[in-house]
Amino acid sequence: MDGVIVDTEPVHRYAYYKQFSELNIEVTQEMYTSFTGFSTRNTFQTLKGFFPAIEHEVEDLIQRKRSIFNDAFDTKADLYLLEGVEDLIKDLYANGIQLILASSASKVTIERVFTRFNLHQYFTDVVSGEDFPQSKPNPAIFVHAASLSVAPKHECIIIEDSTNGVRAAKAAGIYCVGYNSHHSIMQDLSEADIIINHFNELDAQKISQLKG
Repeated sequence: MDGVIVDTEPVHRYAYYKQFSELNIEVTQEMYTSFTGFSTRNTFQTLKGFFPAIEHEVEDLIQRKRSIFNDAFDTKADLYLLEGVEDLIKDLYANGIQLILASSASKVTIERVFTRFNLHQYFTDVVSGEDFPQSKPNPAIFVHAASLSVAPKHECIIIEDSTNGVRAAKAAGIYCVGYNSHHSIMQDLSEADIIINHFNELDAQKISQLKG
């Protein structure tokens, strides 16, 4: 979802760095980028390993981050769907291609985004990373999402914009489209089967051709 359907990254970044300031830790841009595709739980578990001075429990850290995020989400006027993605979603849906969301985001965040942009009607299933002990690049979330598909796994396609996401897709043995947007800076998409720069490069016909 994040970076592929909607650009919530600036809101996440604001929330994380406000919390980093509260925790009195300095997280470099390189370290922060390495968390792309991580769930909030895995991010804080990793941070506690880097910064032993963090005494808070992971669950408390998660709740604080979500509180900051939700406040910002509700007040941020410029939250928007990424260019072209709504047309692609509607085209795939209209042509009978099943859509499943597999996101590292929490169920609460997914619900807020789907409600704000009226997306529930297009997706048969929603899978949240909070239900899995390990984040991408662990493939568990994609293996589970593929099991919900009416099509066999070898006919599924994943669209990803992060290094960890692409690695998870390939580890799951699923065809991966790398979405190289300006939100994907510092992300390595080279393991993807193909790379696109805009969603107008895809439609239902082209998706069907990809799987030949």
